Amino acid sequence: MSKPRSRDISAPLELSLIEAAYLVERNKIKVIKDNKELSLGELLTTSSKTIERFEALYRVYVDLKERGFVVRRGLKFGCDYLIYRYGPGVDHAPFGALIYSTGDRVDPIEFVRAGRLLHSVKKKLVVAVHGGKKIDYYVFNWWKP
Repeated sequence: MSKPRSRDISAPLELSLIEAAYLVERNKIKVIKDNKELSLGELLTTSSKTIERFEALYRVYVDLKERGFVVRRGLKFGCDYLIYRYGPGVDHAPFGALIYSTGDRVDPIEFVRAGRLLHSVKKKLVVAVHGGKKIDYYVFNWWKP
């Protein structure tokens, strides 16, 4: 999604399914499909079929938002999310996050790739592991012997 350039509030609102579910869960928006309002359950079911790893991505998104962070997709930086203190256009994201569920098989090269790219743009790699009701966060730093 591009950065906001104006204060034109008549422009259409573009949200990811994750952002939309978050706002529906908080009764901030309604999602209409085929002239019918989707319940949160219907939206979560549809999103789970559309987005691989949706549950972990969504639960981590919600947790980070509740902690006061601004969360955006991190695809161009080799990660799932960029995590901002204030938001795009206001500050740079200090963190890039990879999201996993407990039991996921992970190739360690994923950490190296994401970590090297994030390090080159002065961001720290965060790995979030969703384990049902609990999310564990690990921050990686580059270390030189």
